[in-house]
Amino acid sequence: MGLVFGLLAIRRQGIYFAMITLALSQMVFFLALQLPFTHGEDGIQGVPRGTLFGLFDLSQPLTMYYTVLAIFVAGFALIWRTVHSPFGQVLKAIRENEPRAVSLGYRTDRYKLVAFVLSASLAGLAGGTKALVFQLASLTDVTWQMSGEVVLMTLLGGMGTLFGPVVGAGLVVTLESYLASTSLPVPVVIGCIFVVCVLVFRRGIVGEIVARNGRGRKPS
Repeated sequence: MGLVFGLLAIRRQGIYFAMITLALSQMVFFLALQLPFTHGEDGIQGVPRGTLFGLFDLSQPLTMYYTVLAIFVAGFALIWRTVHSPFGQVLKAIRENEPRAVSLGYRTDRYKLVAFVLSASLAGLAGGTKALVFQLASLTDVTWQMSGEVVLMTLLGGMGTLFGPVVGAGLVVTLESYLASTSLPVPVVIGCIFVVCVLVFRRGIVGEIVARNGRGRKPS
């Protein structure tokens, strides 16, 4: 699915790319709502955890915890290796100046397609892991609000950084878990924090820290 959607989405840039991906996500939401095996608004309940490699019983909380931790570390290591590989350097060049990358002989559409498929694979892995942890695949997991929440995490943590999305995700999830036990409206509180971060930390939390450290290390 990531490959098919990528072939359609990479043909456009900027706001048009965002609109295409949003439209495709709404199509997936409609299919999840209508197809019988997804059970519509009820979602897929009672997802079995089973065993990992026939050795580790995932029904045990501690085993599930370390499995999720291993998946996260492996995914983060893959992203780190991709960013610091020649492939990642070409992606940075495309981000900064795509016409120049084309003039250097790079087939940018192929690089963008591979990046799109890679991100879709990691998102699918994260979604599957969440379904195993909660033993539930709900309809809210495929809404556009979920995609917006991921973007919010990235902006809060810092775009263009490796640890920024991790910090942003930890902040948002922690706030949601804490505020769920209070009478405070979760979207309003998170929205206010987002506004403050945009005004004070325009590069995101991690991005601002990296930028300030870079200014503090001026050559003598």
